[in-house]
Amino acid sequence: MIRNYIKIAWRNLIKNKASSLINIGGLAAGMAVAMLIGLWIWDELSFDKYHQNYDRVAMVMQHETFNGSVNTGNTISLPLDAELRKSYGSDFKHIALSSWAEKHILTVGEKNISYKGNFMGAEAPEIFSLNMLKGSRGGLKGPSALLISQSVAKALFGDADPINKIVKLDNKASFNISGVYEDLPGNTSLHELGFIGPWDYYIHAPGNERSLTDWGDNSLLMYVQIADHANMSALSQKIKNIKLNHMSREDIKFKPLMFLQPMSKWHLYSEFKNGVNTGGAIQYVWLFGIIGIFVLLLACINFMNLSTARSEKRAKEVGIRKAVGSLRGQLISQFFCESLLIAVLAFGFSVLLVQLALPWFNHIASKQLAILWNNPLFWIMSVGFTLFTGLIAGSYPALYLSSFNPVKVLKGAFKAGPLAAIPRKVLVVVQFTVSVVLIIGTIIVFKQIQFAQNRPVGYNRDGLVNIEVTNDDLHQHFDAFRTDLLKSGAVTEVTEASSPTTGVYNNRGDVNWRGKDPSMSSFFGNIYVTSQYGQTVGWQFTDGRDFSANFLSDSAAIVLNQAAVKYMGLKNPVGETVTIGKRNMVVIGVVKDMVMESPYEPVKQTFFRIGQGPFDDIIIRINPNVSAHEALNKIAAVCKTYSPAVPFAYKFADDEYAKKFATEERIGKLASGFATLAIFISCLGLFGMASFMAEQRTKEIGVRKVLGATVFGLWRLMSRDFVLLVIISLFIAMPVAYYFMRGWLQHYTYRAELSWWIFSVTAAGAILITLLTVSYQSIKAALINPVKSLRSE
Repeated sequence: MIRNYIKIAWRNLIKNKASSLINIGGLAAGMAVAMLIGLWIWDELSFDKYHQNYDRVAMVMQHETFNGSVNTGNTISLPLDAELRKSYGSDFKHIALSSWAEKHILTVGEKNISYKGNFMGAEAPEIFSLNMLKGSRGGLKGPSALLISQSVAKALFGDADPINKIVKLDNKASFNISGVYEDLPGNTSLHELGFIGPWDYYIHAPGNERSLTDWGDNSLLMYVQIADHANMSALSQKIKNIKLNHMSREDIKFKPLMFLQPMSKWHLYSEFKNGVNTGGAIQYVWLFGIIGIFVLLLACINFMNLSTARSEKRAKEVGIRKAVGSLRGQLISQFFCESLLIAVLAFGFSVLLVQLALPWFNHIASKQLAILWNNPLFWIMSVGFTLFTGLIAGSYPALYLSSFNPVKVLKGAFKAGPLAAIPRKVLVVVQFTVSVVLIIGTIIVFKQIQFAQNRPVGYNRDGLVNIEVTNDDLHQHFDAFRTDLLKSGAVTEVTEASSPTTGVYNNRGDVNWRGKDPSMSSFFGNIYVTSQYGQTVGWQFTDGRDFSANFLSDSAAIVLNQAAVKYMGLKNPVGETVTIGKRNMVVIGVVKDMVMESPYEPVKQTFFRIGQGPFDDIIIRINPNVSAHEALNKIAAVCKTYSPAVPFAYKFADDEYAKKFATEERIGKLASGFATLAIFISCLGLFGMASFMAEQRTKEIGVRKVLGATVFGLWRLMSRDFVLLVIISLFIAMPVAYYFMRGWLQHYTYRAELSWWIFSVTAAGAILITLLTVSYQSIKAALINPVKSLRSE
């Protein structure tokens, strides 16, 4: 019986080639989108699961209250390590302090490479369950031991055994390689970890010393693995007051509360607002999951519509089969068999489409996704996915076609009637509603990106180059280095700073000024610079003057941004004395706000002051009259003179600023791709429906032409119904899109407005696309010679 069903299904596919092609093509496109999204979601949900102790590992974080607002951060103070071991040692299996990931220069002989790495406590390899290719996880216990990744080992030693080889770090200290670990995959939080250095070296290095009793210095990271008997939530509650109990009376007002952030939440639930976890990347998982379901639904709707539209052609078949004894259940099985056959063929084509689209998709999504050919779960899900799609697509046609009355059909009295088309029209409205919502959403995402990109940044990014400092060579010879660069003609100015122009690495809370409310907690960005900073970055002063090497008093001077002046409530800031820690500083100038952090958020109150270094960054302004290529070659030559062991690496401020939009741009590009496919699938369905209607109304069109109807009149007649359905979908889609996109924009403090033109352009575009889709079949039918269309009469 099953074989007979398949034979009949195959014959029907061959017989109706056009509708079969539309059905298979539409379903394949929808299934391909769903499969791509499924692979992406799988990658997101399996983030950090590479680590064996995934469900027992956490990062220690804290909430702090500033002026009634709760800020959440992942930095902690050094004394926490000893206190956790002392008071809660039995609840933790492993505890490891860590530095921030930074680029360092690794040198072996004449070979120098730059890689990101962390200095961590000796228990870190166990916490992250590193897969050791050589050596052991305990290899980090020595004060000069170093663990390196597989990639670093290959880059430094090729195929040679690196164990016990000596590596020089940042041209300062030498380390002995005690282990090589497997590269961490891309879907892990530490995937860029090129090496792990010993904690003892880091904490005792000049400039990195931390007080064993200072609970207010938050600048380190801490990873823990809880004991097998411990509960993550309960332990988080136990340690929440551990810092509060050790704070000074003055700092208690910040109400620091410690907590454990499980590894399972590092990626998908990383955002906090006023002390509450508000989600994070999980919102995109839900978003694309819903998009995938809807795009697949659009393809299923095409199948339903075309199958039921051709019901009259199959009515006699159903009538005869019922008359000779077929049960309704058997007919339902037959139609489900047809839909499943189409689904299986569509799945085959969808796999091919996914394989072809993966390079593009991986580039846009910044992933390394691949079809899981060797994963049994993939095939189980694929079979289930195909069956589900086939059953959904075939459900309505099977139930509808099998319900025909055989007496009416065989008498020739069967007529589908106007009510039979209502479900099809509803489904078309659903299709275009989904497509229009996707289009409007995509436009608003790109409008928000453009709005933030056009925001005044308060300095000139053009030709601004940043060099990340990895050792002291350039700092120790900065004056000579700067002089040689200026002599080269490649640059117009050079400066040193503790942060690049696209970030603020240090903050201060111990700031006081005249008129400050005693109950107010202060929080400022703190950036050390040299006197050439303003001329290099192109500061825009609103009051006062810039730093100058001619004023020795500038060592006790600060420059405020506008946000700081507003935050402090100063009416005449220049000349005011500000106390930072125990040092009095005089305000000499006010600059326009520099957008250094998120372009979607208000600029943080920040002060700039002269520092002695060592600095983290060197910022260079390229001469606009010299090509960037020529300038970079000259800069590289000068850098090589003063720091021969460090590979020349640079970043353009423009490129670094553009990275701040990477997430939104990625979402926008993916959404635009899916929206395009949604429109394509919807139009494919319209094309099939228009083709069928033109075929059904051939004689009517012939009669109308004989009676004098024009081609334009016939085109308008056949297009009107479709345009009306699209207009109805627009009235539904626009409020829905407005509601959801307005909610999405609320996540940003600095956001674009929902302009009326977005909805108008989308509406006009949807109607135009509909007319173009339907017109081909309408005009083709209208141009047929009425003699041919009426010949059978």
